[in-house]
Amino acid sequence: MSFTVAIVGRPNVGKSTLFNRLVGQKLALVDDLPGVTRDRRDGEGRIGDLTFTVIDTAGFEEASGDSLDARIQVQTQLAVEMADVCLFLIDARAGITPTDAQWADMLRRSAGSVILVANKCEGNAADAGVYEAFQLGLGDPIPISAAHGEGLSDLYDALLPFERQSDAPEEEEGIRPIHVAIVGRPNVGKSTLINKLIGEDRLLTGPEAGITRDAISVEWTSGGDTFRLFDTAGMRKKAKVVKKLERLSVADTLRAIRFSDVTVLVLDAEHPLEKQDLQIADMIGREGRAVVIAINKWDIVDERDGMAKALRKRIESDLPQLSGVRHVLVSGLTGEGLQKILPAVNSAYEVWNKRIGTSALNQWLSEALERHPPPAVSGRRIKIRYMTQTKARPPTFVVFVSRPSALPAAYTRYLVNGLRDTFDFEGTPIRVLMRKGENPYADSKRK
Repeated sequence: MSFTVAIVGRPNVGKSTLFNRLVGQKLALVDDLPGVTRDRRDGEGRIGDLTFTVIDTAGFEEASGDSLDARIQVQTQLAVEMADVCLFLIDARAGITPTDAQWADMLRRSAGSVILVANKCEGNAADAGVYEAFQLGLGDPIPISAAHGEGLSDLYDALLPFERQSDAPEEEEGIRPIHVAIVGRPNVGKSTLINKLIGEDRLLTGPEAGITRDAISVEWTSGGDTFRLFDTAGMRKKAKVVKKLERLSVADTLRAIRFSDVTVLVLDAEHPLEKQDLQIADMIGREGRAVVIAINKWDIVDERDGMAKALRKRIESDLPQLSGVRHVLVSGLTGEGLQKILPAVNSAYEVWNKRIGTSALNQWLSEALERHPPPAVSGRRIKIRYMTQTKARPPTFVVFVSRPSALPAAYTRYLVNGLRDTFDFEGTPIRVLMRKGENPYADSKRK
């Protein structure tokens, strides 16, 4: 990717829609409600053979002081400063507003290069707005329709001069970074934790609950390892999620979990392991992701030794499906304990990718069956023949059984716990699937 493009403009002009169009997938949340985007989000944009880094930003609005809107504008201003060129979007159907004129003047003074883009130009209703855009003094507007993909060839021509021609050879692609989703209830300090980890105020933070809406990804390198951290929206109880925008945010969080390698569940040290925390942990386990628990705001805890022991016991008792899960005590505000997160994530990732040979598995299975044979159901003994690991990520095993439907769930849990203890699958979801074993005498009987 040769240059950086920031998409800027007032709220609800279609910035996130254009961002999604350029990156080729629906990464940014899009809604008719103004002000959906808060944090800046970047992705790999492409028009034809032209590739670049594209940044989606929050809408320009008047704000001052330390309000949430003011902090949002700081993030937008940072995107403008780091971009090689800004795409200033206007709504051609609505025409030029005083806010458009105000921010066009600001961009003219602070941004290096600006391309004026008139969005929503499908049909004839936008013609007046396109002609009106000339008064902004930013050159000829490029009419497009981000929703329908119209006008991208003209945008390609406008961006082509910014492609940097370099004589240096292109670097080979490195190892894929480990994807880490940071999840939890609202206001447990997920964004603050990431900012402290990477050493910069990359994500919007504040005392208000529910600031984060999109799942924002941040690249981070530490100790020679590369990670892609996903900051996600807080997940409330399902019954309380009634607004469309919050449903979209939760869906984006779920998507981040599904595509992550390791999920860090952030708990509030003042109110740890509430019912919603347990439900989130259970959902992560069902998705089969590696898990690390980060107990945040540890700096405000007084009786630390007693609290740490109590938390350890509660985690083991309340999360039996993640027995042995790694947990760290941290403070996103002061940075205390953050050095423990990286080893915990790497260890969980290693276990999540572990494979066990079929010979070792069946030797263990033979001993497990000898210690505790399967029960007889309806007077008939269930025969377990052999097992094999079909895949990792998460570790998945197939057991061939004479009557899989009759095998009690308790016996499957016995096998899961045995695998976890014997082969050190601590803290990682394990899937054991029962399949009907073939009868070796079936053919001879038919003959």
